[in-house]
Amino acid sequence: MHIKKLAAEVGELLREYQAHVSTAESCTGGGIAQAITSTPGSSAWYEYGFVTYSNTAKTQLLGVNDALIQAKGAVSEDVVKAMAEGALQKSGADISVAVSGVAGPDGGTPMKPVGTVWLAWAMKGQPTRTCLSFFQGDRDSIREQTVIQALEGILAYLPR
Repeated sequence: MHIKKLAAEVGELLREYQAHVSTAESCTGGGIAQAITSTPGSSAWYEYGFVTYSNTAKTQLLGVNDALIQAKGAVSEDVVKAMAEGALQKSGADISVAVSGVAGPDGGTPMKPVGTVWLAWAMKGQPTRTCLSFFQGDRDSIREQTVIQALEGILAYLPR
């Protein structure tokens, strides 16, 4: 699905619920926020975003425990879950999405190859959901696929 159409669909659903979303992004570098805010009227449902590309930013802005990052790595289920929960708590939004991954072309390892991306969605009063994806393609393609999955996850999380 085209990103703009998907972001508009997210906006319609959030507007219907009178809910706000926040984003916590690492490998997408603000791409999810950009997709959301390119939708007219997004100020009615987009709270704010955190671009936490570095581990220090994850710790300082989102409250992710540095020991957790050191033990699990920035690209891990535990860290992305903490990012989503931190964004939810810090922003006061109703739902948050967080991503951390290896977009490439460098940085991959045998355990976490290029294209490995963890995503998490947190919502007040609900358990945080996580998802591990292995995307193919170049850096731009991996980032685009991550944005799409992040937006699709918001739609899947909110009841219809």
